[in-house]
Amino acid sequence: AGFSLEKVASSPPRFADFMDRAFPPNLSPDVLTRLGWKMVETLQIAVAGAVIGVILSLPVALFAARGLVAGHWVNQTVRTILGFIRAVPDIAWALVFVVAVGLGPFAGMLAIVVDTIGFCGRFFADDMEGTDKGAAESLTATGARKLEVVACATIPAAMPAFISTSLYALEKAVRSSTILGLVGAGGIGIELKVGFDLFDYPTAMTVILMIAVVVIAIEHLSGWARTKIIGEQR
Repeated sequence: AGFSLEKVASSPPRFADFMDRAFPPNLSPDVLTRLGWKMVETLQIAVAGAVIGVILSLPVALFAARGLVAGHWVNQTVRTILGFIRAVPDIAWALVFVVAVGLGPFAGMLAIVVDTIGFCGRFFADDMEGTDKGAAESLTATGARKLEVVACATIPAAMPAFISTSLYALEKAVRSSTILGLVGAGGIGIELKVGFDLFDYPTAMTVILMIAVVVIAIEHLSGWARTKIIGEQR
């Protein structure tokens, strides 16, 4: 990893110089307006990508979950594909989609969709496998088909876990979307890159602080929603 005590010892002065040049952050109205709209675009990328990804994850998870609607080889194949999706970083997916559909937020949204499918598809499958089998076995004994058992017993039983996983996916999408702009996939990340490229550290610090505030706010909102929704369902 190239660890060096000499570099660690010599870094504080350079870091202090950066902090001195970055503070106070650039809070001029023009800059805040421009960055504010970029942050809105970032949230749009995250929310749209997460919602579409969660919706598409459910049918994928049905084929990945063992013992529900598909055989062993289908389960293993889908799980391998989901593993591959998770193994590739979201920023790499953004690069792929920038090449495929061009620069802009659409590429970022597609990257979030794929990343969310890899994340939720696996956990949705595990959630369905971990549900109590009593209701499913009762429906099977009455002659219900596999899809009927899944729709009426397995999915309702796994719904609290689905909601929790989906909210975590939204948090993950918000964090990811803030840096996708570094590769031209829209959002506020491009402003961060431009700030550092031009040595405009006050503006870069403003972007960093905005990202921190938004991500922390989304995490708190998600935690509150998760507690409230799951508490009501119980």
